[in-house]
Amino acid sequence: MKARAWKPILCVALPAIFGATACVIGNNNVPAGELRTESKTVQLGAAKTVEVHIKMGAGELKVDGGATDLLNADFTYNVPRWKPEVQYNVTGDTGRLSIEQPSGGGHMGNTRYEWDLHLSNHVPMEMSVEEGAGRANLNLVGLALSNLKMDLGAGETTIDLDGPWKNNLDATVHGGVGKTTLHLPRDVGVRVEAHSGIGAINASGGFIKAGDAFTNSAYGTSPVTLRIDVKGGIGEIDLELGGASGTV
Repeated sequence: MKARAWKPILCVALPAIFGATACVIGNNNVPAGELRTESKTVQLGAAKTVEVHIKMGAGELKVDGGATDLLNADFTYNVPRWKPEVQYNVTGDTGRLSIEQPSGGGHMGNTRYEWDLHLSNHVPMEMSVEEGAGRANLNLVGLALSNLKMDLGAGETTIDLDGPWKNNLDATVHGGVGKTTLHLPRDVGVRVEAHSGIGAINASGGFIKAGDAFTNSAYGTSPVTLRIDVKGGIGEIDLELGGASGTV
């Protein structure tokens, strides 16, 4: 798209998007209090599969595997009413884990709001993540994850899928304002269907491009496949294939 064509679109889109972001982080003019860190553990119980929902309005989010239970988490914050809400229930064989920032929570000034979440590698899992504004780092390698949905707001997000996978993964990533980086494996089949918005989608490391699709050399031959649907927003989305340099 030519630079001149961007201007009328940006004039309409930017106020709408930043206006929505302001609703998340601009109406919480509260003083920072004492910094506290609280730990939370959730046991798996009788569940054989788990649906995980993570919703953060604004702050710093880290998600990783390696938990000894279903969830081992540390929450750091200095506004008491922003204490994260953690709920877990089991119906039949399915557990539902919800981790949410309280309604009206935000992040500004001298406030701190950080989540460090570790999930079990051993239970089949589906995950949805809603991120408002801030920074997120999701290292999902090792999780028994079959479905991932990401809705991104304003900020910087890294999603690391670069490692061995025992099962197929279907993922949807909706880009927002800011930069999103996806680290993808070279030896596991990968197919990314990428649709750019106003921003850009970049691919490096030896992807094969056909139309809106990016694949690696293992696609169609490996027993496991990662299928990822990427919809760009105003920000930039980078697809990085593990290890080597090169550009599509």
